[in-house]
Amino acid sequence: MALKEQINNDLKTALLGGNRFAGEVLRGLKAVMLSEEIVQNKRESGLDDATIEQLIAREVKKRNESATIYDGAGRPELAENERAEAKVMAKYLPKQLSETEINTVIARTISEMGVTSPAGFGQVIGAVKKELGNTADGALIAKLVKDALN
Repeated sequence: MALKEQINNDLKTALLGGNRFAGEVLRGLKAVMLSEEIVQNKRESGLDDATIEQLIAREVKKRNESATIYDGAGRPELAENERAEAKVMAKYLPKQLSETEINTVIARTISEMGVTSPAGFGQVIGAVKKELGNTADGALIAKLVKDALN
């Protein structure tokens, strides 16, 4: 089943089951997907699963960043809401790799590319992100590549 169909079915299930919170989160996610379809002029054909995963990853990242800001501002109730929204959306992302698994890919990429200094930082990050896709957070990849090259 396509990811868009799964989200639509889960939205219906949440609303019929009385789970208003999940319903509202999924409605918001559908709105983001619709907006992106319009931007990319793919309203009729729809977005592919990889693009939808990227959108979801971006929305999850926004929620997590907002939660961090709310925590810093002393508003834990708002931070908890943002984390709960991120958790609902994260169900649709592929399983996230561990730091060990990411480090393995980074080490292999560095050796394949022959990078020996921090000057190749951007190239290594690009190659690793391309290989891992949405299975790893970009900020974590950047941190681990920086550690590996220093």
